[in-house]
Amino acid sequence: MAEVKRQYDASGRREQARQRRRTVVAAARELFESDGFQATTIAAVARQAGVSAESIYKGFGTKAALAKAVFDQVIAGDDEPVPIAQRSEAETIQAEPDVRRKLQLYVDGMVERAERSARVQIMIRDGRHSDETLRETWQTLLDERLTGMTLLARHLVATGDLRPGLEVEEVADILWTYIAVELYELLVVIRGWSPRKYGEFITAGLVGSLLPEPSV
Repeated sequence: MAEVKRQYDASGRREQARQRRRTVVAAARELFESDGFQATTIAAVARQAGVSAESIYKGFGTKAALAKAVFDQVIAGDDEPVPIAQRSEAETIQAEPDVRRKLQLYVDGMVERAERSARVQIMIRDGRHSDETLRETWQTLLDERLTGMTLLARHLVATGDLRPGLEVEEVADILWTYIAVELYELLVVIRGWSPRKYGEFITAGLVGSLLPEPSV
């Protein structure tokens, strides 16, 4: 009975810690998006979240690491410790037999992620010019995006349905470029396109860049 209680206590403590982390990340996101990275202090996040600043430093290390945690949560849509490449969306894309439909499915999910994460990405990207702690964070975002696109590129090339001569590296670069937050910023944030119109543009661009011309 004591062993069961210890297991229960440990599980309860882990869930409490996870909930505190969610609260801190939510508070940081709100303050980052409203006040910007520089103006947001760990002390302000702590007050917003109802925790101590010391606990935030202990849990995240730096404000830049906290910004990365915010990005990770908003792009995934939750705090489950499962990479996007291993989620059901990726499995659905891999199982889809039609390569055009694969691209459409990917873009549909990408648009949703962009809607959630664009403001945080832009904050990190622009903040690196005035706060050197964000330079590494921004580079990490770029590297992670390229890693994900390389995995998708390998899958697409393996179908044998892409334009002849395309290699994995070039496909990854094309994907990496089309999903860049800069395109979302230009078209949706600045020019006011709807996310649907933006998604249609990205899909058309990828189809035109990656797939053979349709036979007449």
